[in-house]
Amino acid sequence: MSAKSVETIVESGTELFIPLNKLKKSPKNARKTPHSEAAVEALAASIAAKGILQNLVVEPELDGEGGATGFYFVTIGEGRRLAQLLRVKRKEIKKTEPIRCIIDTANDAHEISLDENVTRENMHPADQFEAFRKLADERGFGAEEIAARFGVTAQVVRQRLRLAVISPRLMQVYRDGELTLEQLMAFAITEDHARQEAVFDRLSYSGDATIIRRLLTEAHVLATDRRARFVGIEAYLEAGGTVLRDLFTEDRGGYLEDVALLDLLVTAGLGHEADRLRAAEGWKWTEAHLDFPHAHGLRRVYPHQVELSAEDQAALEAARHEVEELSEWHQTVDEIPDHVDVRFCELEAEIDRLEAKRHVYDPEDVARAGAFVILSHDGDLRIERGFIRPEDEKPRSQPDQVGDASEPEAQGAGDEAAEDGKGEESGSDEEDEDCPLSDLLVRDLTAHRTLGLRLNLSEQPETAIVAVTHALAAQIFYIGANAHAVGIQPVRIDLASHADGIEDTPAGRAWADRHADWARQLPRDVAGLWTFVADLDCDSRMALFAHCVALTVNAVKLPWERRTRALATADRLAQSVELDMTGYWRPTARSYLGRVTKARILDAVREGVNTEAAERITDMKKRDMADAAEQLLTATGWLPALLRTPKSDQERAGETPNQESGATCPMAAE
Repeated sequence: MSAKSVETIVESGTELFIPLNKLKKSPKNARKTPHSEAAVEALAASIAAKGILQNLVVEPELDGEGGATGFYFVTIGEGRRLAQLLRVKRKEIKKTEPIRCIIDTANDAHEISLDENVTRENMHPADQFEAFRKLADERGFGAEEIAARFGVTAQVVRQRLRLAVISPRLMQVYRDGELTLEQLMAFAITEDHARQEAVFDRLSYSGDATIIRRLLTEAHVLATDRRARFVGIEAYLEAGGTVLRDLFTEDRGGYLEDVALLDLLVTAGLGHEADRLRAAEGWKWTEAHLDFPHAHGLRRVYPHQVELSAEDQAALEAARHEVEELSEWHQTVDEIPDHVDVRFCELEAEIDRLEAKRHVYDPEDVARAGAFVILSHDGDLRIERGFIRPEDEKPRSQPDQVGDASEPEAQGAGDEAAEDGKGEESGSDEEDEDCPLSDLLVRDLTAHRTLGLRLNLSEQPETAIVAVTHALAAQIFYIGANAHAVGIQPVRIDLASHADGIEDTPAGRAWADRHADWARQLPRDVAGLWTFVADLDCDSRMALFAHCVALTVNAVKLPWERRTRALATADRLAQSVELDMTGYWRPTARSYLGRVTKARILDAVREGVNTEAAERITDMKKRDMADAAEQLLTATGWLPALLRTPKSDQERAGETPNQESGATCPMAAE
């Protein structure tokens, strides 16, 4: 060995300060997988705050002759070396920064590198959580400062601090291995130890984290709830409300804890809107309700169509023309500028405002009718106008004109003031009131007349359609009128009582608009309804007939009902009308995917997309899985079995099904 080598080789066990640029990665290091960027970042932050707490272990680099080169291989501490190099890159230290090292030439470098990484035991997570809490409580460090000192994000620190507030009893259960970290994170949604322990005691042997979160928040309201959307989180907080946040999952804004306060704010907000509506539009009364009161039992009036003023018509045409010009211009550009998009919205709002002027309520109706102000499924206001209370009905001037004198006045789609019913008075009234016939004779004679009507009507199908349409419309649109001679009664069910928010869906709004459109066309007095139906052209009459019949369809499946044959008939009806529910419904986390098991979610993705897509989301938590499945199924047209129209016998046999629904008008053969 040369004299130079004797002078430069240091004895094993010596502690030296070696310049950083003289340290190299050891080829004998047992760790072959590179350190992650996050790990190096964390080490750099820790060293910057506290210095290098553990010496690096090195061995001198030797040349081909066995002499020292002046460089050293890092046997233990490669991560710390990389962290210091990162600090050099950031100009926090110089590349010649002295690093405290221990020389080790006595042990095998590969073995001690392996020993360093294998024989140590990581700190238990529970100890880590409590240590972070101690830093916050005793030294006053905030989440950002702790994050900077340990090279992690502030969110990670907040999560660990939150876990440190777990009940000591549950923390010990976690230390004993009887709770998983995922379950512990679920318990951390609240800092209330008593609540945590109460839920823990309710759990079965293996409580899923999703169940734990649901039990801990069952008395709270999601920030996505329609009430929270209506009030607004800021207004709720300003009123003194508190929001519970889940730091470990996507909580979509958190959980509102003070439900009573939220309901109070909702009631006040709806009440304010109801007062504003009454003052602005002149209704006799307005009522605020969270949901539409379907059992109101009130007659409803509808607006009638009027011509726009010349000024409004000109403004409407100008707005439509500008929309057309902007649409044509949009075809020539790749992206719409923000100011153009804003203008589109302004024009659409103006067109809607002007179009609304075509439908006007009679001032007398407004003066005695009212409106309901309701909270829609998405948290927006919904206003239903034109309801008349019994005490506000006009007194009947001719009580025996239509119906029985003891009945309420003939209640039309509007008022009784119109003269549509002239010449339609019943011919069964007694002509000679001084010498009335006996009740027995009246019954006898009218029974014979009814038989005659049956015989004649059975021979005139076109008139039968008029009679059935009249009977259905009289009972659907004229509550309590009792003006139908055909004993057919429409039986309707309230779909909103079975499907929350169904009225606010596009299909629900389309049905409401269609119903309101018919109501506006019908005569205001039920006495004129027969003439109206009889005078309709064939297609219009059949359209009204179809609308009335459709309102009675009931394919709702209830667990306590045994309607096997009725539901089978509903399937036949779906085949006949070629029902395709993809036009009215799609699978979302809210409508379906978030309300079924994970197994059903995966089955839906397998069927609607493919097996590979299902496998990609298999390990997700249920809420994330439901959201992911919603995105995957959006354009597939997938439907759950209950919404699919079964194939007809002809379709199963490969034949074209015959049309079972009447496509031609019954009077077309005349």
